[in-house]
Amino acid sequence: GNCIFSLHTDYRYRHDLLSDSSRGAGGNYTVTSAALNHTGVYVCTAERGKPANYITISNTQLIWVTGVSPPVSLIVSPSRTQHFTSVSLSLSCEDQSNSTGWTVRRYSDRWGLKDCSSLRRGSQTGSSCTIRDTSTYDTGVYWCESESGEKHHPVNITVHSGVILESPVHPVTEGETLTLRCLYKNTTSPNLRADFYKDGSLIQSQTTEMIISTVSKSHEGFYSCKHPERGESPKSWISVTGETRNYKHY
Repeated sequence: GNCIFSLHTDYRYRHDLLSDSSRGAGGNYTVTSAALNHTGVYVCTAERGKPANYITISNTQLIWVTGVSPPVSLIVSPSRTQHFTSVSLSLSCEDQSNSTGWTVRRYSDRWGLKDCSSLRRGSQTGSSCTIRDTSTYDTGVYWCESESGEKHHPVNITVHSGVILESPVHPVTEGETLTLRCLYKNTTSPNLRADFYKDGSLIQSQTTEMIISTVSKSHEGFYSCKHPERGESPKSWISVTGETRNYKHY
């Protein structure tokens, strides 16, 4: 079969063939020099038969291209990437030049592109977004968008009804300390004694927190935690950068 790569222009229903992709691309598509305008939701379609009588569309994949120093930070409260259901979640865009006009937007495979104000129980005040009574449907990629359409600082947010991993929202700088915890909402002490995993492999057993005192690039990867009775958390990607970023942490 042939594979054709496309860009979802409206993030939900329509997809347009990329100008330099063609039928018979062989399952590969390369962007030789990534630019900010390559940010988007991509799919590929596979065709079989001549003429094509069977077409399959892949899952959507959000690809984000960012600049070196984003002019705005997305502050998440509580400050972690995974969150419980039925709680309040706050996201706000903080501009280094203190200018206004930023809004919080979200992309999810289920609901496509949404403004904060159009989310279920979501409300936008200035550059801040509050989601009351979170549900698993609030899982997605959130970012700050200016009035002129500039998109900055994407953050993957996962809302889960069981065990969650407490991990940093922003990339960790090499040399910093990284602390991970396993949390469960419906207990007196939310910190669980759990096993911690990196890229699917067990790295620490039966502890309330995992501390990496000096982070290096090799610590980058997907992390999760597992409790023998409460279950397993979703996976979160932890990014390690070699440069100091102007992110604010609360």
